[in-house]
Amino acid sequence: MSPESIVLIVGYIFGFYMAWNIGANDVANSMASAVGAKAITVRQAVFIAGILNVVGAVFLGSHVTDTIRKGIVSTGVLNDPELALIGALSALLSAALWVSFATWKSLPVSTTHSIVGAMIGFGVMAGGWSVIQWGKLGAVVLSWVISPLFSMIIAFVLFKIIVKLILSGETPFESAMKFSPGFIGLTIFIVFLSFLFKTPLGKSFDVGAPAAVALALGLSIVFSWIAKKIVAAVVGREKGAKGAEEIFRRIQIGTSCYVALAQGANDVANAIGPLAVIYFIVKTGAVGATVPVPIFLLLFGGVGIACGISMAGYRVMDTLGHKITTLSNTRGFSVDFAAATTVLVASKLGLPVSTTHAAVGGVMGVGIARGIEAVNFRIILRIVLYWILTVPAAACTSMVLYAILSRLL
Repeated sequence: MSPESIVLIVGYIFGFYMAWNIGANDVANSMASAVGAKAITVRQAVFIAGILNVVGAVFLGSHVTDTIRKGIVSTGVLNDPELALIGALSALLSAALWVSFATWKSLPVSTTHSIVGAMIGFGVMAGGWSVIQWGKLGAVVLSWVISPLFSMIIAFVLFKIIVKLILSGETPFESAMKFSPGFIGLTIFIVFLSFLFKTPLGKSFDVGAPAAVALALGLSIVFSWIAKKIVAAVVGREKGAKGAEEIFRRIQIGTSCYVALAQGANDVANAIGPLAVIYFIVKTGAVGATVPVPIFLLLFGGVGIACGISMAGYRVMDTLGHKITTLSNTRGFSVDFAAATTVLVASKLGLPVSTTHAAVGGVMGVGIARGIEAVNFRIILRIVLYWILTVPAAACTSMVLYAILSRLL
């Protein structure tokens, strides 16, 4: 077997391992609130998220990847194909090892930030400290505060509105029937805009902001009218707050499915981006600023993510869904809506955000809405500690792996 074939096989193994970890840790966030609120079971969450991530990765995932993820390292470092090959391998494995460790500890971390840390480690070893774009790293650090805080505020306010309009009234079920189409319409509005501005396929349509808002508004009005008919036909006549929660259970399943689909489209690049670089270098012997991603690699990454969800996704789901605060369907809907809105708004403002951080912030928001004592801040502090450790831990591991692989290859 040729050395190139061995390197490519190792790349496939590392890439699949990274995709597996994305499924086990990052994508589990999409279903955590639905599981915690008992909208669906863990088994159903695993099945739904697994399918949607494969669909998102293959049909919505990017068919072109940047050679250096997130622009954290100067592009001049990658002129040498051999250097790029070693860097991609070390970045993939080091990021995967950190996410795997966090999953073992049942704590949610950002796979995107793990790749950023890994690329820093590779960049330092390959070109010294001067090749690191420190401004980009500063933006990543800023996102540790922006993502959870913004999401927490949205979830807090939305849940308080639901309590005021629906849950605290004398007829919660009737109020839910009256106001739920509005919440569904608002959700469709955010989901459609997120699809256009956040997924690689949506961006390829190149729809301007005014046209996108007009389209989203029209769709939200149509779907809210349809939803009113469906809710009236499907939901039973369980009176009181329990009946209101049942209505939001149906809505929450839809929001969780969207987050899973979008994460499959966006996060597959964290595993397949470096793998595509390895594949391209082995096949052509050259490296460019962007690299084409064959559809079979997107499918490969999607399957890896699905395997991670099915085999270990329950660990992070349990932490987010049960250990921070008690979730109901109305609270779970608020969490999903807050996370999706945060990622959409921040990405349009050019701020780097993590769905992981937004989801945690949303859970905190609905917890605080019930009172400070309703939130387990001990778990929150452990999660934040792992967020802070992500970049340096992945960077240090990448440096060690780079030193080892540069001797072997």
